[in-house]
Amino acid sequence: MADHFGAFSFVDRITGFTPGVRARGEFAVPAGLAAFPSCLVAEAVGQLAAWVAMARVEFRGRPVAALANETRFHGDVAPGNVLGLAVEIDSCDDEAVAYAGRATSGGALAIELLDCLAPMLPAAEFDSPEELAARFELLRGPGAPPGRFHGVPMAQIVRGAGVAGESLAAVLHVPATAPFFADHFPRRPVYPATLLLDAQIGLALQLATEAPDRPAGTQAVPVRMTHVKIRSFTAPGDVLALDARRASTGGGTGQVMLRARLNDKTVATARLEYAPRRVA
Repeated sequence: MADHFGAFSFVDRITGFTPGVRARGEFAVPAGLAAFPSCLVAEAVGQLAAWVAMARVEFRGRPVAALANETRFHGDVAPGNVLGLAVEIDSCDDEAVAYAGRATSGGALAIELLDCLAPMLPAAEFDSPEELAARFELLRGPGAPPGRFHGVPMAQIVRGAGVAGESLAAVLHVPATAPFFADHFPRRPVYPATLLLDAQIGLALQLATEAPDRPAGTQAVPVRMTHVKIRSFTAPGDVLALDARRASTGGGTGQVMLRARLNDKTVATARLEYAPRRVA
Protein backbone atom coordinates (compact mmCIF):
# COMPACT_ATOMS: atom_id res chain seq x y z
CA MET A 1 0.00 0.00 0.00
CA ALA A 2 1.89 3.01 -1.33
CA ASP A 3 0.39 5.58 1.05
CA HIS A 4 0.91 3.53 4.21
CA PHE A 5 3.44 5.28 6.48
CA GLY A 6 3.58 8.16 3.99
CA ALA A 7 0.31 10.00 3.51
CA PHE A 8 -0.28 10.74 7.20
CA SER A 9 2.89 9.76 9.07
CA PHE A 10 4.99 12.47 10.72
CA VAL A 11 7.90 10.72 12.43
CA ASP A 12 10.93 10.09 10.21
CA ARG A 13 13.24 8.86 12.92
CA ILE A 14 13.28 8.15 16.64
CA THR A 15 16.50 9.68 17.93
CA GLY A 16 16.17 8.88 21.62
CA PHE A 17 14.16 6.17 23.35
CA THR A 18 13.61 4.97 26.90
CA PRO A 19 11.06 2.12 26.71
CA GLY A 20 7.68 3.12 28.09
CA VAL A 21 9.04 6.39 29.49
CA ARG A 22 10.10 8.95 26.87
CA ALA A 23 11.25 9.46 23.31
CA ARG A 24 12.68 12.04 20.96
CA GLY A 25 12.23 12.12 17.23
CA GLU A 26 12.26 14.26 14.14
CA PHE A 27 10.26 14.91 11.00
CA ALA A 28 11.52 16.82 7.98
CA VAL A 29 8.67 18.97 6.66
CA PRO A 30 8.89 18.79 2.84
CA ALA A 31 9.96 22.11 1.35
CA GLY A 32 7.46 21.87 -1.49
CA LEU A 33 4.38 22.12 0.71
CA ALA A 34 2.31 25.29 0.68
CA ALA A 35 2.03 25.14 4.49
CA PHE A 36 2.31 22.80 7.46
CA PRO A 37 -0.51 23.71 9.86
CA SER A 38 -0.37 23.43 13.63
CA CYS A 39 -2.78 20.49 13.57
CA LEU A 40 -0.15 18.39 11.79
CA VAL A 41 2.54 19.51 14.23
CA ALA A 42 0.31 18.27 17.06
CA GLU A 43 -0.29 15.07 15.11
CA ALA A 44 3.47 14.50 14.87
CA VAL A 45 3.85 14.76 18.65
CA GLY A 46 0.95 12.37 19.17
CA GLN A 47 2.38 9.88 16.70
CA LEU A 48 5.72 9.78 18.53
CA ALA A 49 3.83 9.04 21.75
CA ALA A 50 1.89 6.34 19.91
CA TRP A 51 5.11 4.57 18.90
CA VAL A 52 6.27 4.50 22.52
CA ALA A 53 2.88 3.20 23.67
CA MET A 54 2.58 0.53 20.98
CA ALA A 55 6.07 -0.76 21.70
CA ARG A 56 5.23 -0.84 25.42
CA VAL A 57 2.32 -3.26 24.82
CA GLU A 58 4.19 -5.19 22.10
CA PHE A 59 1.87 -3.87 19.38
CA ARG A 60 -1.23 -5.53 20.81
CA GLY A 61 -2.88 -2.12 20.97
CA ARG A 62 -2.54 1.34 19.54
CA PRO A 63 -3.70 4.76 20.79
CA VAL A 64 -6.67 6.18 18.88
CA ALA A 65 -8.32 9.60 19.28
CA ALA A 66 -5.83 11.01 21.76
CA LEU A 67 -7.12 14.02 23.68
CA ALA A 68 -4.93 16.88 24.89
CA ASN A 69 -6.48 18.63 27.86
CA GLU A 70 -4.44 21.67 26.86
CA THR A 71 -2.66 22.58 23.62
CA ARG A 72 -0.47 25.68 23.57
CA PHE A 73 0.35 27.26 20.22
CA HIS A 74 3.71 29.05 20.22
CA GLY A 75 4.72 29.55 16.60
CA ASP A 76 4.32 28.53 12.99
CA VAL A 77 6.31 25.80 11.26
CA ALA A 78 7.55 26.60 7.76
CA PRO A 79 7.90 23.99 5.00
CA GLY A 80 11.52 22.89 4.74
CA ASN A 81 12.08 22.98 8.51
CA VAL A 82 12.82 19.94 10.66
CA LEU A 83 10.51 19.28 13.59
CA GLY A 84 12.14 18.23 16.83
CA LEU A 85 9.69 16.03 18.75
CA ALA A 86 9.72 14.99 22.39
CA VAL A 87 7.25 13.06 24.56
CA GLU A 88 7.13 11.99 28.20
CA ILE A 89 4.89 9.05 29.12
CA ASP A 90 3.08 9.35 32.44
CA SER A 91 1.47 5.91 32.29
CA CYS A 92 0.81 3.23 29.70
CA ASP A 93 -0.91 -0.16 29.69
CA ASP A 94 -3.31 -2.12 27.50
CA GLU A 95 -6.14 0.24 28.44
CA ALA A 96 -4.74 3.75 27.87
CA VAL A 97 -1.68 5.95 27.55
CA ALA A 98 -1.19 9.29 29.30
CA TYR A 99 1.55 11.61 28.10
CA ALA A 100 2.76 15.16 27.40
CA GLY A 101 4.85 16.36 24.49
CA ARG A 102 6.18 19.25 22.45
CA ALA A 103 7.59 20.14 19.07
CA THR A 104 10.27 22.65 18.12
CA SER A 105 11.18 24.15 14.78
CA GLY A 106 14.39 26.03 14.09
CA GLY A 107 15.22 25.86 17.78
CA ALA A 108 11.97 27.59 18.80
CA LEU A 109 9.07 25.99 20.60
CA ALA A 110 6.17 25.46 18.18
CA ILE A 111 3.54 23.58 20.18
CA GLU A 112 2.98 21.94 23.55
CA LEU A 113 0.52 19.17 24.36
CA LEU A 114 -0.27 18.85 28.07
CA ASP A 115 -2.18 16.21 29.99
CA CYS A 116 -2.94 13.95 27.01
CA LEU A 117 -4.92 10.74 27.26
CA ALA A 118 -5.65 8.14 24.58
CA PRO A 119 -7.52 4.83 24.83
CA MET A 120 -5.56 1.80 23.63
CA LEU A 121 -7.65 -0.17 21.14
CA PRO A 122 -6.78 -3.50 19.50
CA ALA A 123 -4.09 -2.68 16.94
CA ALA A 124 -5.22 -5.40 14.53
CA GLU A 125 -8.56 -3.62 14.03
CA PHE A 126 -6.76 -0.65 12.50
CA ASP A 127 -3.44 -1.86 11.08
CA SER A 128 -1.12 -4.82 10.80
CA PRO A 129 0.73 -5.32 14.11
CA GLU A 130 3.60 -6.94 12.20
CA GLU A 131 3.96 -3.96 9.87
CA LEU A 132 3.80 -1.57 12.80
CA ALA A 133 6.55 -3.46 14.60
CA ALA A 134 8.73 -3.47 11.48
CA ARG A 135 8.17 0.25 10.99
CA PHE A 136 9.14 0.93 14.59
CA GLU A 137 12.46 -0.88 14.11
CA LEU A 138 13.10 1.19 10.97
CA LEU A 139 12.42 4.43 12.87
CA ARG A 140 14.68 3.31 15.71
CA GLY A 141 17.45 2.51 13.21
CA PRO A 142 18.30 4.34 9.99
CA GLY A 143 14.95 6.13 9.84
CA ALA A 144 12.38 6.42 7.08
CA PRO A 145 13.12 8.20 3.80
CA PRO A 146 11.95 11.83 4.15
CA GLY A 147 9.66 13.57 1.70
CA ARG A 148 6.90 10.97 1.40
CA PHE A 149 4.25 13.39 2.68
CA HIS A 150 2.70 15.46 -0.10
CA GLY A 151 0.07 17.38 1.80
CA VAL A 152 -3.50 16.67 2.87
CA PRO A 153 -6.52 17.34 0.65
CA MET A 154 -8.64 19.51 2.89
CA ALA A 155 -12.31 18.78 3.44
CA GLN A 156 -14.86 20.99 1.73
CA ILE A 157 -16.25 23.51 4.21
CA VAL A 158 -19.40 25.45 3.36
CA ARG A 159 -20.05 28.46 5.53
CA GLY A 160 -23.54 28.85 6.94
CA ALA A 161 -25.49 31.42 8.92
CA GLY A 162 -24.48 33.22 12.08
CA VAL A 163 -24.52 36.47 14.01
CA ALA A 164 -21.65 38.77 13.03
CA GLY A 165 -18.92 38.65 15.66
CA GLU A 166 -20.93 36.32 17.90
CA SER A 167 -21.56 32.98 16.20
CA LEU A 168 -20.83 31.14 12.98
CA ALA A 169 -21.91 27.84 11.45
CA ALA A 170 -20.52 25.69 8.65
CA VAL A 171 -20.84 22.26 7.07
CA LEU A 172 -17.75 20.08 6.70
CA HIS A 173 -17.84 17.45 3.94
CA VAL A 174 -15.33 14.73 4.81
CA PRO A 175 -13.77 13.24 1.65
CA ALA A 176 -15.11 9.83 0.72
CA THR A 177 -11.63 8.88 -0.47
CA ALA A 178 -8.21 10.40 0.24
CA PRO A 179 -4.62 9.12 0.42
CA PHE A 180 -4.45 9.66 4.18
CA PHE A 181 -7.13 7.03 4.80
CA ALA A 182 -4.59 4.40 3.72
CA ASP A 183 -2.45 5.58 6.62
CA HIS A 184 -5.19 6.47 9.13
CA PHE A 185 -5.98 3.59 9.15
CA PRO A 186 -5.42 0.79 6.57
CA ARG A 187 -7.95 -1.62 8.08
CA ARG A 188 -10.44 0.94 9.40
CA PRO A 189 -10.35 4.38 7.76
CA VAL A 190 -11.01 7.20 10.23
CA TYR A 191 -10.99 10.94 9.55
CA PRO A 192 -8.11 12.27 11.70
CA ALA A 193 -9.32 14.18 14.74
CA THR A 194 -6.53 16.70 14.19
CA LEU A 195 -7.98 17.60 10.78
CA LEU A 196 -11.42 18.06 12.31
CA LEU A 197 -9.94 20.29 15.01
CA ASP A 198 -8.07 22.25 12.34
CA ALA A 199 -11.37 22.94 10.57
CA GLN A 200 -12.91 24.05 13.86
CA ILE A 201 -9.96 26.33 14.59
CA GLY A 202 -10.34 27.88 11.15
CA LEU A 203 -14.02 28.57 11.82
CA ALA A 204 -13.18 30.10 15.21
CA LEU A 205 -10.56 32.42 13.70
CA GLN A 206 -13.00 33.54 10.98
CA LEU A 207 -15.44 34.46 13.71
CA ALA A 208 -12.78 36.29 15.72
CA THR A 209 -11.53 38.17 12.66
CA GLU A 210 -15.03 39.50 11.98
CA ALA A 211 -15.52 40.64 15.58
CA PRO A 212 -16.04 44.39 16.04
CA ASP A 213 -13.44 44.58 18.84
CA ARG A 214 -10.56 43.27 16.70
CA PRO A 215 -7.79 45.91 16.70
CA ALA A 216 -7.09 47.41 13.29
CA GLY A 217 -4.14 45.93 11.45
CA THR A 218 -4.26 42.60 13.29
CA GLN A 219 -5.39 39.07 12.64
CA ALA A 220 -6.61 36.53 15.18
CA VAL A 221 -4.24 33.65 15.96
CA PRO A 222 -4.77 30.61 18.22
CA VAL A 223 -3.10 30.71 21.63
CA ARG A 224 -4.52 27.78 23.56
CA MET A 225 -7.03 24.98 23.02
CA THR A 226 -8.68 23.22 25.97
CA HIS A 227 -11.61 20.96 26.86
CA VAL A 228 -11.19 18.84 23.72
CA LYS A 229 -13.51 15.83 23.62
CA ILE A 230 -13.83 13.45 20.67
CA ARG A 231 -16.96 11.42 21.28
CA SER A 232 -17.02 9.20 18.18
CA PHE A 233 -15.09 8.35 15.03
CA THR A 234 -15.74 10.26 11.80
CA ALA A 235 -15.90 8.03 8.75
CA PRO A 236 -15.05 8.79 5.10
CA GLY A 237 -17.91 10.66 3.45
CA ASP A 238 -19.52 11.91 6.67
CA VAL A 239 -21.04 15.39 6.68
CA LEU A 240 -20.51 17.32 9.91
CA ALA A 241 -22.29 20.43 11.15
CA LEU A 242 -19.83 22.83 12.80
CA ASP A 243 -20.70 25.77 15.01
CA ALA A 244 -18.63 28.35 16.87
CA ARG A 245 -19.74 30.81 19.54
CA ARG A 246 -17.64 33.60 21.03
CA ALA A 247 -17.38 34.13 24.78
CA SER A 248 -15.18 36.07 27.23
CA THR A 249 -14.13 38.69 24.69
CA GLY A 250 -12.34 42.02 24.94
CA GLY A 251 -9.52 43.92 23.29
CA GLY A 252 -9.25 41.48 20.40
CA THR A 253 -8.74 38.46 22.67
CA GLY A 254 -11.34 35.91 23.59
CA GLN A 255 -12.61 32.36 23.66
CA VAL A 256 -14.65 30.45 21.14
CA MET A 257 -16.78 27.43 22.05
CA LEU A 258 -16.66 24.82 19.29
CA ARG A 259 -18.88 21.87 18.44
CA ALA A 260 -19.14 19.34 15.61
CA ARG A 261 -22.24 17.21 15.08
CA LEU A 262 -23.21 14.29 12.86
CA ASN A 263 -26.96 13.85 12.41
CA ASP A 264 -27.59 15.91 15.56
CA LYS A 265 -25.18 13.73 17.57
CA THR A 266 -22.23 15.58 19.07
CA VAL A 267 -18.94 14.29 17.65
CA ALA A 268 -16.42 16.76 19.07
CA THR A 269 -16.27 19.78 21.36
CA ALA A 270 -13.44 22.13 22.27
CA ARG A 271 -12.62 25.64 23.48
CA LEU A 272 -10.17 27.91 21.65
CA GLU A 273 -8.45 30.97 23.07
CA TYR A 274 -7.15 33.51 20.56
CA ALA A 275 -5.26 36.80 20.52
CA PRO A 276 -4.52 39.49 17.93
CA ARG A 277 -1.28 39.43 15.96
CA ARG A 278 -0.04 42.50 14.09
CA VAL A 279 -0.13 42.01 10.33
CA ALA A 280 3.24 42.85 8.77
